[in-house]
Amino acid sequence: MFQNLGEILILLLKTLAELKNAPKQARKILDHLFEMGNASLMMAGLLSFFIGGILALQMAPQMTARGITGVVGEVIGLAMCKELAPVMMSVLIIGRIGSAMTAEIGSMKVYHEIDALQTMNISPVSYLVMPRIVAICIALPMLVLFSMLVGWMGGLAVSVFNQSAAVTVEGYLASLKSGVDSKEIFEGLFKSVVFALSIGIIACHQGLITRGGPRGIGRSVTKSVVNSIAAVLLLDYVLTRLILFF
Repeated sequence: MFQNLGEILILLLKTLAELKNAPKQARKILDHLFEMGNASLMMAGLLSFFIGGILALQMAPQMTARGITGVVGEVIGLAMCKELAPVMMSVLIIGRIGSAMTAEIGSMKVYHEIDALQTMNISPVSYLVMPRIVAICIALPMLVLFSMLVGWMGGLAVSVFNQSAAVTVEGYLASLKSGVDSKEIFEGLFKSVVFALSIGIIACHQGLITRGGPRGIGRSVTKSVVNSIAAVLLLDYVLTRLILFF
């Protein structure tokens, strides 16, 4: 465990050192970015809309019964910004993108393509890892922002059309506007950047240490997904504590 943590930290430092070459890899970064967006956008929209709708379905009638319908939009908005959008989009990215990154790099490792790159004096970190890390650090915050907006609209739709909740469009939007400001939005975006960095580094590291043929690739993908989810939840707690402290 501690050996893997040390290797991940070293890979992170090497990746940060290679950021100076990012302009040279701009085409690869854009290719990865568009691939990540196309793979995740529709699922992100569906997931976010129903998360917002479920929150409204559960909370709006209870708040109506207690006479506090004026905070429905605020509660849904804050929940999406602070926790649900960053964490759920990270889990989505882990399943669709992180696993694919591990499988791709793992296949190259097993079939000696990475050895061929090193023979040609091409750094695997610069050529394979850094473009993927930059792309995922751009893609995930964009997905999180999209998720916030769609989640708010899902909450609005269910709140307004739910007969057991006395919520109007104007009341919901006014509550959302008064309760959610740029600070909460940037808090969620900041979390998403940290999550993206951890997901990308873990996925790439697991791919680079893959051994044992096709079965080894499958084991690496499983470890990558499990470790990434655990890292996101741990980092979510740590970042929340830090944000609340400051």
